[in-house]
Amino acid sequence: MLYLVPTPIGNLDDITLRSIKVLQTVQLILAEDTRTSKKLLNHLGIDTPLRSYHAHNEHKVLDDLIQQLSGGAEMALITDAGSPGISDPGFLLVRACVSEGIPITPLPGATAFVPALTASGIPCDKFYFEGFLPHKKGRQTRLKFLAELPCTFVLYESPYRLVKALQQLGEHCGNDRIACVGRELTKMHEEIKTDSLEALAKYFSKGTVKGELVIVVSGKS
Repeated sequence: MLYLVPTPIGNLDDITLRSIKVLQTVQLILAEDTRTSKKLLNHLGIDTPLRSYHAHNEHKVLDDLIQQLSGGAEMALITDAGSPGISDPGFLLVRACVSEGIPITPLPGATAFVPALTASGIPCDKFYFEGFLPHKKGRQTRLKFLAELPCTFVLYESPYRLVKALQQLGEHCGNDRIACVGRELTKMHEEIKTDSLEALAKYFSKGTVKGELVIVVSGKS
């Protein structure tokens, strides 16, 4: 059995009781960064063994993990924050488990784009999740595609590229397009700001931007 266990994106109290129970009872926890995950486990008083599973080694360790799971092992997959597979490692292992008939149990829980979307004041009955834009090659193509979507779309972005991203979105969508930036969600310095793309770019250009970021942009009317 492979359990997909979401972990808090900031506030450690956002872990679910079911997630704690699973992390306590599995034989092994696969963690994106064992140092980060160890802090969470120590906070919860959990001493289940950890093993690294991240974007740089997932191909190398895949066969060994599948062999163990096929032999009856129970494992939990977690990432540094949020739900496994959502802009984080997880897809390759899940696909291999599906192919081999290994049971998968996904647990509901924290993910960054949902609170940003629901608190934005922008329609969320239909939306498109883009994740991270390409840094260079293909970036303009994706921006053009997103600008034409009739529904809300959601992006993840680095604090170092936030202002540039907002300016580029304004160039393709129009500076008056309404958007929202969710910063440091669930943390002490949480900030959720909804305004035009132009106004948001000016606001965040006034100082150094820090923290994890989600951008929600309204669809083309």
